[in-house]
Order: sequence, then structure tokens, then C-alpha cells
Amino acid sequence: MDFTQIVAKKINHVFEDTFEQQHLEKVIEQPKDLSKGDYAFPAFILAKHFHQAPQVIANKIVSGIDHSNFAKIEANGPYVNFFIQRSQFADQLLKDIVSTAHFGQNQDGIDQNVVIDLSSPNIAKPMSMGHLRSTVIGEAISKIAQANGYHTIKINFLGDWGTQFGLMIAAYKHWGDDDLINADPVNELVKLYVKINHEAESNPDLKDEGRAWFKKLEDGDQQATELWNWFKTVSLKEFQKVYDRLGVTFDSMDGEAFYNDKMAPVVKMFADKGLLTKSQGAEIIDLPKLLPDENYPIAMIKRSDGATQYITRDLASAIYRHDHYRFAKSLYVVGAEQKDHFDQMKAILRLAGDDWADDIEHIGFGLITMNGKKMSTRKGNVVALADVLDAAKRLAAKQISEKNPDLKNADQVAEEVGAGAVVFNDLQKDRHLAIDFNLEEIVQFEGDTGPYVQYTHARAMSILRKSKQTVDSQTGLILEDDEAWMIVSKLASYPGIVRRAWQLREPSVVAKYLLLLSRDFNSYYAHTKILVDDSGLNSRLYLVTALSKILEDGLNLLGVHAPDQM
Repeated sequence: MDFTQIVAKKINHVFEDTFEQQHLEKVIEQPKDLSKGDYAFPAFILAKHFHQAPQVIANKIVSGIDHSNFAKIEANGPYVNFFIQRSQFADQLLKDIVSTAHFGQNQDGIDQNVVIDLSSPNIAKPMSMGHLRSTVIGEAISKIAQANGYHTIKINFLGDWGTQFGLMIAAYKHWGDDDLINADPVNELVKLYVKINHEAESNPDLKDEGRAWFKKLEDGDQQATELWNWFKTVSLKEFQKVYDRLGVTFDSMDGEAFYNDKMAPVVKMFADKGLLTKSQGAEIIDLPKLLPDENYPIAMIKRSDGATQYITRDLASAIYRHDHYRFAKSLYVVGAEQKDHFDQMKAILRLAGDDWADDIEHIGFGLITMNGKKMSTRKGNVVALADVLDAAKRLAAKQISEKNPDLKNADQVAEEVGAGAVVFNDLQKDRHLAIDFNLEEIVQFEGDTGPYVQYTHARAMSILRKSKQTVDSQTGLILEDDEAWMIVSKLASYPGIVRRAWQLREPSVVAKYLLLLSRDFNSYYAHTKILVDDSGLNSRLYLVTALSKILEDGLNLLGVHAPDQM
């Protein structure tokens, strides 16, 4: 029972369904002070429409509304306050949660495909903290989309093509040591990449060498291809170790190279539609000329030496994904700084007559820094994600050994808590915001952290184990005290949270909800003796059972484990 929807529908009915249901739902509030109701509607948002005082509108709503499902509905100045019939509602809600496999999920997106481009690291480099955000945000959005009924296709669009690989080959030819590379492939390749970028500052000819090697690679040169395949194989082996720890999987690992033979038809299509022009030997789409009222830059499709550009590969991949997957939405989980690139790409597709370009969305996110410093592979300032996960696991293990020294599966739980801390820290903040990463702060069992939510779940499971009994679904539940009701009302809002997280493409909606729910339960736990053998025991155990299910489900939506013991 989503009371936000119920309240909005009842109010709209008073005014003969004049307003959009969703518009009313968005303004309905849940007062922190329960004396002001479980839900409140601000009547002043309708004042302009009716040219009446908010108090007058509030009184009109109270006198004309259907009072069923509510113990009381009253006007309080410009607000209409709604008080739910607590026992009846709690009984139905908690039993629904406990008996339903996936409470809160819906079928809004049934039979619709959503393609999600996420992670997409460059080969021949370690997977760094710079790849964390795209990976975990994309994974969470995929899980949230599935909870809303969509079928998702997750694509790891590997950075395995482009001039940088020509530079890597050139660096290898100049300074590569096979023994060192075979001993530590990815890290040694990174050293070569950093070295050639540094040397190129004083020797620009090295950049030309890199471009020439990439042209050989595009043309199928045997030596260039063999080196590139080697770089890719050792990279994927290292990447998979990190993905396994994060619990991230993909439906496709087709990177940029996959589209090498698919770009020529796309370039020809643009030419046939009169979109391509020549400029100093290069082939471009002159967007400033074609769309003079917009602020798009010129798009270079092929350089004068015939090599393709990043946008060429992105255009080819967008067309392939549309034709192959017939998506309802195609999401690109890429840093916010790439907004102009995706705007440009969509503009070109629309010029080519592809109206489905409007179904492409750039899911941008803010920069991640560590201790205030930006990370850059090119400058050699990079932090390996595997190293961070290792450190997080060690910090988690230390706290677990202090709190629960006899825990049998301590190593596994430390891994789940450490990785969960890293993931949750990223997802609890609005994705558009920048993040400064501080490992010591995020692997704490208190505060706004993933381990705090995990520990709350483990606490709930401990209570249920200690009770040594199964909840009785035949007995009516009575939960009317305010602290219990705060939990019940938040549990009731979970379906709306799942839906809103997808609508906003925003995992932080779920993460913030879990933190609030955890705080309410820990307050309840501190003030209530749950395992007292009285007439209310079954009701309290139902509450704890329902809470544990929602915490586990919400954490799973974020890609975080919910250990039963910590």
C-alpha cells in the first residue's frame, strides 16, 4: 500500500481529477513530528490555480475527501494532515513484506530492454579508483532497472582502441623489457605509457610514432595486432579479479575494437545523407553550419590519415546497439565532463534521421579524488582499485575481530564489509557530486556508512536467531508506539523508493533510505525490549523480520552484501 499514491488520488478526486497524479505525489510529505500526521499535503501549491487562500483549500479537501484507510484527516493551516489507521495498516504491510519474495519491485518496464554502458576501463592499465564510479553506479542502476521490471544488457565498452595503443606499442618498441613485463604485465605497461607521455613533452616525434603505430593496427599489421592482443589478454585477467570482488558481471565485453569493421558503413551512411564534408584532408560533420542555432563543435569523423576518432566508434556502437538490442533506453554511465560529447553524438544521430537518439541518456557523475588529489594514469598518479579493496578488507577485519572474535566466516565477512563500504560510500551521495575518498572514514560501523547498514541487518538477524521462533502469520499485529510506527511508515515507502531511484537514475535514493531506516531501527532497539515474552512479541518479531528483508533487498540493489553476522 503506497500511501503517497493513495493520498494523491484521494485529493485529486476531490477536485474531479483536475491535476496530474504524479505532480501531487511529488509534494506530499512525511512529517518528522508524528503529531502532524503520517503524511501531509501542502495546500498552498494549489493556491495559484484556485485563487484561494491555502487554508480555504485545505478545509475543502478535508470536508470532501474519502476518509477510508485513515484514522483522521485534518486541516492544519495550509496543510492537510493524514493519520493512518496504524494497527490495520501495520498488520497488512508487514505480512505482505514477509510473505512476498521481492516486496517493492514492480513491472513498469516489462518487455523493455535497457542497455547500460558502464565501467569501460582502458586495457594495458590497471583498473584504478577512477573506474570505480562508472562501475558501481552502472551496476546499481542495472539492478534498480530490473527491480522496475526492465531487462538490462550491461556492456563493458572496453577502451581497447585508439591512438593511446599506438603510443603503448611505440613505448614498448623503445623501452620494453619482456622479462619485467611478463613478471608484472599491467603495471609495467603503465610505466611505459607514463614514460612515453613524459618523453613526448620534449620529443614530439614520439606522438607521431604512436599515431603511425595505431594506423598500422587499424590496417591489420601483424606485429601491431599481436602486441595489442597481448595487452588485452593480460588486462582482462586483472580486471576480472576486481569485478569478481565487486560482484559485477557483464552481458558484453565488446570494446571499441569490436566496431573497427562497422565504422565504414556508418561513415558511408553519413556521406550518403550529405552530412560529411572535407576539411584539410579530414572528413567532418560541420555541426556549427548544420545546426547554427546550437552550440555544437565540429565533429571529426576521420582524420586526414584515414584513422577514425572516438566519436566515430561511439556513433557506430550506438547504431549497432539500437539495431541489435532494440532498446527502450540506452544509458551511458560516464563522467559528467563528457556531457558535450554525448550531446554532440545525439545531434549527429538526429541529423541522420535516427529519432531513437532521444532514448540515449548520459548518466553523468562527479569526479572522484583521494585526499583532495585528482588521479591520472598519464601523469603516473593512479591508485589501483584492487589495493583499495585490500585495504578496506583489512580495516573491516580489524573491527570484526574486536566486535565478534569468534565469527566463523570472518574472512568472507571482512571481504563483504570492506567491498560494501567502498561501494556504498560512492552510492550514498548524489551521483552528480564530486567525491573525496577517505578509506578510514568509510569502513566504520557507525555513521553514514555501508557497514552501519550491514551491521543493522546483522543485528536484526541476531534478534531473530535469539528468539528461536517463527512469526505467526495468523495472529493480528499491533504496533502503535511511535518508534515502531516510524519504521513501519518507512517500510511502506520502499516501493516508491525503488520506483523513484529508477526515474531519477539515482542509486543514492536507495542508499539514503537505508541509512534512515537503519537509524530508526537502532533507536527502536535502544528503547524497546524486543524479546520480551508477552502479547506483543509476535508483532515485534514481524517488524524485525520485515526490516531485515528490506535492508537486504535494498543493499542488494546497490550491489552490497548483507551478512547475517558481523
